[in-house]
Amino acid sequence: MASPSSSAADPAQHKYLQCLTNHSSTPISQAIYFPTDPLYTSTLESNIRNLVYASDSTPRPLFIVAATHVSHIQSTILCCKAHGLQLRIRSGGHDFDGLSYVSPSPFVLLDLFNLRSVTIDVESETAWVNSGATLGELYHEIAGNIKILGFPGGVCPTVGVGGFLSGGGYGNLMRKHGLSVDNVVDAIIVDSDGRVLDREAMGEDLFWAINGGGGASFGVIVSWKIRLVPVPETVTVFRVERTLEQGASDVVHKWQLIADKLHEDLFIRVVGDEEKFTIKAKFNALFLGKTERLMGLMDHEFPELGLSPADCLEMSWIESVLFWSNYPPETSTEVLRDRHPKPEKFVKKKSDYVQEPISKEGLEAMWDKMIQLRKPILTFNPYGGRMGQISEKDTPFPHRAGNLYKIQYSIGWKEPGVEAEEKYLGDIRRMYSYMTPFVSKNPRRAYMNYRDLDIGTVKRGSKNSYAEGKVYGDKYFDGNFERLVKVKTAVDPNYFFWNEQSVPVLPGKVEL
Repeated sequence: MASPSSSAADPAQHKYLQCLTNHSSTPISQAIYFPTDPLYTSTLESNIRNLVYASDSTPRPLFIVAATHVSHIQSTILCCKAHGLQLRIRSGGHDFDGLSYVSPSPFVLLDLFNLRSVTIDVESETAWVNSGATLGELYHEIAGNIKILGFPGGVCPTVGVGGFLSGGGYGNLMRKHGLSVDNVVDAIIVDSDGRVLDREAMGEDLFWAINGGGGASFGVIVSWKIRLVPVPETVTVFRVERTLEQGASDVVHKWQLIADKLHEDLFIRVVGDEEKFTIKAKFNALFLGKTERLMGLMDHEFPELGLSPADCLEMSWIESVLFWSNYPPETSTEVLRDRHPKPEKFVKKKSDYVQEPISKEGLEAMWDKMIQLRKPILTFNPYGGRMGQISEKDTPFPHRAGNLYKIQYSIGWKEPGVEAEEKYLGDIRRMYSYMTPFVSKNPRRAYMNYRDLDIGTVKRGSKNSYAEGKVYGDKYFDGNFERLVKVKTAVDPNYFFWNEQSVPVLPGKVEL
């Protein structure tokens, strides 16, 4: 716990503590961590998932509020406004470019990790989940209540619900049930005036905006009401690898032609990785059914993979979550409640969308580039199914029909220092540049939850925030960007909720 006496020793700290106390309807001092507090550093670093933003040169918050009550959120917003401080909002910390816990301006970190309750209503097949919960905690709670329901979330269990949902949120159930935000039915948000609003109170425009437009641009989302989805008692998974010498180029090329057209019960992801100067293509799959039916589909639609029943494993949906997270067989589902199971590393991510199949020659040239650079990993996530049936206007997330698959570019390294960082960032940027002819154009689309400051930023206090924001806004939101700007201008006209890639505002008043 924080120590109010030590925290208040500095006059500035005393000023902030007094403001927070005055605006909170419940005791808040024990939720505040100033740099003088012995738990400040561990609290800050515990949810940093990218070591790029854990160096001594990284700007640190003036103080941290580890909220345990909605009034702590309200008081933090009001005091940041009163004292001209930036606010950064963190749920799980997987924000790849650190926007949820780093700012160039004096800032306060509002950390939601204590707000992590999950309440399942089996009868209505819904759940209320707080933004500070992780996906793993959500999955664990669902499976503990009923075995035939799941949720179309991501495959990494330590991702925080708050950022995941507000940015769109996809996973291996997306071809069957759409995105996470396609299954949100209500939310509780605290706005820039400190008001606590549910869906009815906030109105449909703001509710639409936070479901894929990035919640941190509009307020602090406390909790979400989600619709659970049916899953069979038995699902099937497989993981099959093919090297270039084993015909990986032919298999991946065929995958491009059929992955978005397969039965919506089947999701096959491809991960391309350089290994010993060749490429290993890994085909990871989830099938909502048993092996026998899966083999019938594969033999008919995708015989090139050469899948055999011996490659397949039948299990429950919750066990498949562990499989996709690379846990060993027989691992207890209790591991899903562990928020920090793996050591962190330095990392950079980027994204693209592919709308026309890449030729076999193009794939082979792409492999050559990967072998040359060694480190970048490319992950292909298939579309089709439910994703092609939902209008791109239904949520701010526009990447629906017309996309064959999404590419995630990833590079990770363990060596600290500026020289290593520049080298590896250069490598992934070269890979991304090389892929330009093969991916979507006008705009070259990107996935907002893979935050990428390379594609554009907006400056604090800029008079050209709309023009600057449109550069990345069109890539993330395409035709939905203009509506997001109108909502932002209406609900946060003074641009209190700002980060380097927030939705910008227009000058003047906007009527929705």
